[in-house]
Amino acid sequence: MADLQNLRLKKNEERRIKQGHMWVFSNEVDTQVTPLKAFEPGQQVVVEASNGKALGLAYVNPNSLICARVFSRDTKHQLGMTFFKKRLQQAQALRELNYDQPYYRLAFGESDGLPGLVIDRFNDVFVAQITTAGMEACKDDVLQVLINLYHPRAVVWRNDTASRDIEGLERYQALAYGELPEQVELVENGVRFIVPGLGGQKTGWFYDHRSGRARCAELVKDKRVLDVFSYLGGWGVLAAVAGAREVACVDASEAALDGVHLNAELNGVADKVTSYQGNAFEVLTALAQQAEKFDVVIVDPPAFIKRKKDFKAGSEGYRRVNELAMRLVEPNGVLVSASCSHHMPRATLISQVQAAASHLDRTVTLFDQAGQAPDHPIHPAIPETEYLKTLFFRVSPKW
Repeated sequence: MADLQNLRLKKNEERRIKQGHMWVFSNEVDTQVTPLKAFEPGQQVVVEASNGKALGLAYVNPNSLICARVFSRDTKHQLGMTFFKKRLQQAQALRELNYDQPYYRLAFGESDGLPGLVIDRFNDVFVAQITTAGMEACKDDVLQVLINLYHPRAVVWRNDTASRDIEGLERYQALAYGELPEQVELVENGVRFIVPGLGGQKTGWFYDHRSGRARCAELVKDKRVLDVFSYLGGWGVLAAVAGAREVACVDASEAALDGVHLNAELNGVADKVTSYQGNAFEVLTALAQQAEKFDVVIVDPPAFIKRKKDFKAGSEGYRRVNELAMRLVEPNGVLVSASCSHHMPRATLISQVQAAASHLDRTVTLFDQAGQAPDHPIHPAIPETEYLKTLFFRVSPKW
C-alpha cells in the first residue's frame, strides 16, 4: 500500500471532522507545515489534527475552497476497487431496504461515503456524475466495479455540471460502457417513464421527489392539475394516472414537453395531458389573464439560490413564482411548493409563500410536508446533504 503524504489542520480545526463532517476548507489547513501547493488535484492524503493524530483519509484539491474531502476514517482504506465495491454494496443495501425495483439513486455522494460521486440506476443502465478531481482520478475503478457488480447494459458519464469548473475539470458527456438504448425506462410510484440517457437534465431524472409526488397523487382524483417546471412529467403524468381529470404541464423546454406527452401516452393518459411551452413566470401570468383556475398547482422550480450570495434575489424569485401560482388556485385548492436549494431554509420558503398569500389576500394552511426520498439519504453531520423541501398548502379566501 502506497505511503501517503499528510495534510495537517490548524489547532482546533479538527472538531468538525471529528463530529463526522467530511469537508476540509483551505483556511483550516496549517499551510506552514503542509503547504497546499505541494499537493496535486485528486491526490490522496492522511488528514491529521494539529497534534499529528490521524483523522482519516481524504483526497485533495489545492485550488478549491473545499480543499479536501474525507472518504474514510480508517487510514488503511485507500481509494480503489475494493473500497468502491464495499461502499456501493452498502449503498445498494439501503436502497433495497426501501425499494423493490431497481430504479433509484444508487449513490448520493457524501451520504454514502462517496464524496464527489452520484449514480442513478435505471435497471441495467447506470448514469454517473463526478464533480471532484479526486473522484475523477478514480473513474476507471468506479466503472470497473459497476461492471463487475451489475453487468450493466450501459454506463453513462454525465460529467457536465458547473461544479466541475471549480475543480478545474472539463465538462463532458460520454458513453463509458456498453450500448445505450434509444429509450431508457424507469418505474416510479407504479408509473412508467422514459428518460433520455444523454441530453436530459442532470442525470436524466429527479428521483429525489418520489415521496412528495406519491403524496400529491393522493390529492388529485377528479381534479384539474397544473404542473409548473414539469420537465418530463414526474408530477403531472403521475397525477393523470392517479385519477386527475385534466393535467397541464409547463416547461421552457420543447424536448421536455415532448417527453411529457410520450410518458402520458406510455401510461394511457394522453387524452388528459396538455402542455404550455415557455418561461414559467410568463406562462403563469398569461393563464391568470385568461382566468384559468386549477384545483392543484405544483411549483417545482430549479434552484433559484445556488450560492449564498444569490439568497436575496433567489428568495424573491420563490415568492414571485408562488404568488403567480397562487392566483391560479381554486378557492380551497392545493398549492404544492418545492425548493431544491440547500441555501433556501424551509422556514424561509414557508414565509415567502405566506408573504405571497398576504399580498393576494389569501389564507394558506400548511397541511403536509415532504423531503428528499430515501435514496437521497441525509448525513446528520453534513447539513449540505439535506436540500429538498416540498410544502403542501390549502389556499383559501382570506379569513
